[in-house]
Amino acid sequence: MSPPTAHSGSSGQGLEELLEELRRRKWVLHLFGGREAPEIYAAVHRWPTCADVIILRDEHRASAYRVPTFPGTDVFSPRVVTWQYHATPVWTLRAVLTLAEPGTPGAPLQALRPQPDCHIPLELRQDVTIRPTSAAPEPDREGDDGGPPACA
Repeated sequence: MSPPTAHSGSSGQGLEELLEELRRRKWVLHLFGGREAPEIYAAVHRWPTCADVIILRDEHRASAYRVPTFPGTDVFSPRVVTWQYHATPVWTLRAVLTLAEPGTPGAPLQALRPQPDCHIPLELRQDVTIRPTSAAPEPDREGDDGGPPACA
């Protein structure tokens, strides 16, 4: 699969800007099926009790979902999700990036059976490259080395 293109759809942010927003929010990128020519691009943002996941399959198909996380949860093969969305990469990224944070008003709580596109086949997961997308420290955060916050 070649990387998704920068097509923006009818209006609003294009794919490049949305992917940059993922980077700014420190999602972790997973390239499945080989580093040189991955078959699937995925990204994960972990919260204390769940994870948001995006799977980009090609220029036309993408999925996003929120999965509750317990010890042993496989975020790429969820048994239950609390939210899911399946469309083009641009619309899917827009949807997940506007999803309410866990524990805030409007955050999804309903237990749903995940659609098949919420799964990445095990055979593709044998060859994976994981790349943190955290941006360089911002100039006004001098002295912040990106480590965990100091204990009070």
